[in-house]
Formats: sequence, structure tokens, C-alpha cells
Amino acid sequence: MRYVGLVLAFVSSCCFAFSGPMAKYLIAAGLEPIEAVWTRMAGAGLLLMAVLAVFRPRALRIPRSKWPFFGLFALVGVAGVQSLYFVAITMLPVGIALLLEFMAPVMVVVWVRFVRKVHLPRAAYIGAVAAVAGLGIVVEAWQGISLNALGLLLGLVAGACCAGYFLMADSLGEGLDPLGLVAWGMTGAAVILLPFARPWNIPWQAFTATTAPSETGGVVLPVFVAYLIMVVVATVIAYILGINAVRRLSAAVGATVATLEVIGGTLVAWGFVGETLGVFQVIGGLLVLAGAVLAQTATPAEQPDPASVSASTEPVRVS
Repeated sequence: MRYVGLVLAFVSSCCFAFSGPMAKYLIAAGLEPIEAVWTRMAGAGLLLMAVLAVFRPRALRIPRSKWPFFGLFALVGVAGVQSLYFVAITMLPVGIALLLEFMAPVMVVVWVRFVRKVHLPRAAYIGAVAAVAGLGIVVEAWQGISLNALGLLLGLVAGACCAGYFLMADSLGEGLDPLGLVAWGMTGAAVILLPFARPWNIPWQAFTATTAPSETGGVVLPVFVAYLIMVVVATVIAYILGINAVRRLSAAVGATVATLEVIGGTLVAWGFVGETLGVFQVIGGLLVLAGAVLAQTATPAEQPDPASVSASTEPVRVS
């Protein structure tokens, strides 16, 4: 059962890795980042709603007392993460944006220690320091920030929203289906982003075009094919596999395997978009990953009260 969970988590991470690179095709075809986010959320939300309505209708039932929670989840955990990440990848390489988003496990550690007042093992703090140091190497801080400063900020805020996603997923409680949370979260995010994305102004003819993902080249694909990959593979399949994986694994193991999305996203961006990372950014990225993994896997060591657990319960991945 454990090995099945590891395989599911690995495949889920590989699926999530297609998100940023495929979004670049939509943006290159003329969509704004927020429009690409909206089409992803709306398409995936409608698809998941339809599948669950047929095969698992109970998953869509939400007690009225949970409506505010689901609304906050849609706003922060889905709309916030996705929109900020998609804007960030227009200013940064996909791999860098993913690295910033994967500061989320470290942010969770900080939240647990200083807000929830849970004492953590020393390894958690060592991991946090290692991740921050790695981030400094990624942005080449000794030369001044050579990457887009606004993109870096948006990537970090996306990471904070992702941390909020983990923490809210912790408090989902018994009796509520995680797949229902994801389906309503995506649909709610599409509704929240409606006045910003203004789908009535989206250049829908762009989906009939064929384009490369960037001005410098990359693999040429039909935009609609890239969109289908982003919705079906990088969203619906990725979420379903990820949720089933964390049910078979501890949260720490699931989150550790999920960090492979950074490597996978960079490889997909290299294969499709033609983006590459410098030596220092590769070294710093590995340090960020090592720190995030160490911080995340250390958190279950001391949990005085299950009700106050945050980093050791089952997170649901999002990118």
C-alpha cells in the first residue's frame, strides 16, 4: 500500500509539473495570465463537478456551516496560488517560480511554531534556514537581485497562499470529501476571478492557433492541446492522484515527494519552453528543496495535540 502511494505521489508531481509550461502557450497566444488562470480553474472545476456528480455525488455535499471555510479556501488556496503563480511565470523562469512556491513547507513550519505555539524539532529550523539560504543563492543575492523583483515577490506570496492551502486542508475535518473540496475550490476560484478575468473579453480565437511558448522558441503546439494538458493532466488527474497518494502515505512523505514538481517543472520547461537555469540557481534550488524537505519531514516528531497539528496532517497539493 505504501509503495502504491509513493507511485501515485510521484506521478501526481509529474502531472503538476506541466502546469506552468502549458500556461505559457496560452499567454504566448494572447491571453493575459489572469485569463489563463480563469480558463484553467473554470475548465477543471466544471470537469471535476461533472465527474463527481456522476460517480461520487456525496463528495459535493457541503454543510452550510462550512461555506465560509470553502469560500476562504477558494480565495486563498486556489485563486491566490494559481493567479499569483501564473503572473510570476511571465516574469521568471518556471523553475524559479516553482522554487518560490515551494517555500510553502517552510512557511508552514514558521506558522506552527510562532502562531500555533507548537515546539518543533531542531531539524525543522535547520531546514528553514537551509531553504532561505538556497533562495538567496537562487536569486544571486551577492550581485543584487538579478531576477525580476516583482516576479520574486509574487512568487513568494504565491508560496504563502500555498502554505495557507496546506493549513486549511488540515482543518477540513471528518465527513467532508477532499475531492469535493478541490472541485468546489476550483469552481469558487473561477467565480471569484470572474470580474478580474472578464471571460467575455478573452480572445477565444487564440485556442485555435498554433504557437511556441516564448519569443525565444520552444516546441510548437496547438494552443487547445496545451490547454487540455493543463486542465486534464496538470489539474484534474494531478489532484486526484495526489489526494489518493496522501491517503496512503504520511503527510511528510507526501509533501516530500511533491517537491519533485520543482524538478519536473524545470525539466518540462526545458523540454517545451527552452528555459535553462544557471549553475548557482541549480545549486540554490537543490538547497531550497533539501531545506523544505528537512523542515517538512521534521515536523511530525513532536505533536502535543492532534487538534493543533498543521504540518503533519494531510496536505493537498496545488501549483
